[in-house]
Amino acid sequence: MLDLDPGPYGFYIWMSYGLSAAGLGGLAVFSLVFTRRWRRRAEALEARVREAEPGPEMQP
Repeated sequence: MLDLDPGPYGFYIWMSYGLSAAGLGGLAVFSLVFTRRWRRRAEALEARVREAEPGPEMQP
């Protein structure tokens, strides 16, 4: 049978599980937010480069 009673150290054990889960969740959210930010910045830079490139009508 599954015994989830850690005895007298239960508070510390469950607290460490909770903090670990919160930390991993925070890292996932942080990663997603910054990935979206970096993607938007890269797309903006690519658009600026495309605007600066001469088109086929401007080439000799």
